Amino acid sequence: MDELSETQRDAGEAFGLFEGLTVPAFEQRSEHVPEVDQAFRFVEEPTRAVILGFAHNRRVYLHGPHGSGKSSHIEQVAARLNWPCVRVNLDGHVTRADLVGRDMVVLRDGKQVTEFVPGILVWALQRPVALVFDEYDAGRPDVMFVIQRVLESQGRFTLLDQNRVITPHRHFRLFATANTAGQGDAGGLYAGTQALNQAQMDRWHITAELGYLAPEREQEVLHSRLPTLDQETLRRMTMLAGLCRQSHRQGDLSTLVSLRTLITWGENLGLVEDVATAFRMAFFNRCDEAERPLVAEMFQRCFDQELDLGEASTSLF
Repeated sequence: MDELSETQRDAGEAFGLFEGLTVPAFEQRSEHVPEVDQAFRFVEEPTRAVILGFAHNRRVYLHGPHGSGKSSHIEQVAARLNWPCVRVNLDGHVTRADLVGRDMVVLRDGKQVTEFVPGILVWALQRPVALVFDEYDAGRPDVMFVIQRVLESQGRFTLLDQNRVITPHRHFRLFATANTAGQGDAGGLYAGTQALNQAQMDRWHITAELGYLAPEREQEVLHSRLPTLDQETLRRMTMLAGLCRQSHRQGDLSTLVSLRTLITWGENLGLVEDVATAFRMAFFNRCDEAERPLVAEMFQRCFDQELDLGEASTSLF
């Protein structure tokens, strides 16, 4: 990747927050810069954390419930700064070799030769790239210890097989998103997550939490994403989401309505033109059967409409 021309952006102009704060950016867009989502709404504290990560090379760990916009906040900050951004999902299949690299047989001038092919971490370290590890609390322990080496701001990375020490590019940035704060998930909502090594968690410079938006903000986002839906329908949808989340906090409901679920519900509504059918497709059909009467009761409170518990949701027309 060619060296990018640096500039400064005003945070108030770029994000609608922190008027007068200047943030380093790049003048031109490159292939790994995310697309700007004009409908996106920034939340102040998580946005401040991400901006500090970009501006001062701080390692930022962002956690919160699913569908709350954690990765999107990082991507949309990067998009407005023209900062290349690459996301890696740390599922159980990502190995140490995927991060560091491996010797591979490649064709050179028509001949097969063995050479070292860098992994995504080594590749990103040498470039002006923001590397985002999603589902960080689901990563394998051996993989996490590889990442631990570069958590310090100027942490050099040693390639033992190559007898090389890599100094991170001065515009390399590292972020992580997770559903938990590194303590594991006792509630069972996020299967596959685990308690993280606290010596490693101590190396993250900034930890921030992003919950679901307030109903008014969620309604704004839905309206910008789904402009054909009327405001009253959007208001009732966000009201139902709030009731479901309250029931979850009280232990009465095991499934959460995320902002992503609301958007999917609205998109389905545009296809089937029936709010109850669209709701069943987006959320209701994945609820525990024992909890469906409670969800149906909340739906009736919000929409003054009965939700048939026995009706199938396979018909689109």
